Amino acid sequence: MSASGRRIVSSLLAVLVLSSVFYVIWPNGTAYANQITVRSLTLEAGVTDGGSKPGGVVKHFFAFTLPSVGSTSVGSIEFLYCTTAGALTDPCTTPTGLVTTSATLTSQTGATGFSIVNTTNGAPYLTRTVASVPAGTAVTYELSTVTNPTTTNQTFYVRIATFLSTNITGGSTDTGTVAASTATQIVLTGVMPESLIFCTGATVSTTSSVPDCATATSGAVSFNQLFSPTDTATATSQMAASTNAGSGYSITVNGPTMTSGSNTVTAMAAAAAGVRGTSQFGLNLRANTTTTSTPAVGIDVAPAAGAGGGTYKGEPASGYSTIDQFKFVSGNSVADSSFGGAGPTDAQIFTVSYIVNVPGSQAAGTYTTTLTYICTPTF
Repeated sequence: MSASGRRIVSSLLAVLVLSSVFYVIWPNGTAYANQITVRSLTLEAGVTDGGSKPGGVVKHFFAFTLPSVGSTSVGSIEFLYCTTAGALTDPCTTPTGLVTTSATLTSQTGATGFSIVNTTNGAPYLTRTVASVPAGTAVTYELSTVTNPTTTNQTFYVRIATFLSTNITGGSTDTGTVAASTATQIVLTGVMPESLIFCTGATVSTTSSVPDCATATSGAVSFNQLFSPTDTATATSQMAASTNAGSGYSITVNGPTMTSGSNTVTAMAAAAAGVRGTSQFGLNLRANTTTTSTPAVGIDVAPAAGAGGGTYKGEPASGYSTIDQFKFVSGNSVADSSFGGAGPTDAQIFTVSYIVNVPGSQAAGTYTTTLTYICTPTF
């Protein structure tokens, strides 16, 4: 080969070598960027908006791990929001309605010391004095007051890149893309109407610890023994009540005293103790004790007034609330939801205790009465 030919070949080889070196040093800034791993973007609720609400002002929580190879120094981290996935240098269209210019950095872990630069919408970045980050470091960053894209059910992408520089200039060192989506909010609507649950019967039981009117038994109640001047006859019935009425409820008892034909047992017009050998018909709503004139009968209201942090407000009314004191006046309020001030109450079971005392001259016969309890809520 001639000297001239050798010079041409040498020149071509030099050009090729220089071209190869140029490519290694300036590969569009990304040829040797490592892939960020274990990466995610979680849309978290803001002050009032759900995390994926279209147009919601929410928090964007980024979590990822910096690669185990490559540069271990970071001065800035970019979050580039796009409608499509792609490399950092690919074309990027900012999602419609997205606003990041109000974003604030509210938490950071793993690699810290960053502040946020949010001057360019859709491309906020974090900056700090360049510092090393051990390979494989898991990091998190929470950007608050970000306005989501306004398109419903839209998937959008955030291209994440780390840089040695403090202002996302020069080639990126590590990159990765995360995806998120706005979502149609599910709006559930239900109506709680004005409510009164009330029932009476010989007994009322609970279901799953809640008074259940479906369990109320027949209202036919018999006294525990024959009437006698030497002993007090007793009986009980129960009722359950609850309401959401703003002023609660009042329960009245209505009906005549114990009657057999033209013969009656005297109704107790004022609260008093039972006295054997006298004519008495009365009731109360308490757990009574054994006395010389009255056997133990009855159960206090359950749950007790004031239980449940005050959600149980039912209690016996005046005249019917004293242990071993009985009364019967038709039309009287025997219970109400006034504990701590009249108001709505959860369900409670009241036990009504009845007593009958008679003198030795009480006319023989079958004595009965039909009592009607009326529960009136005030909304």
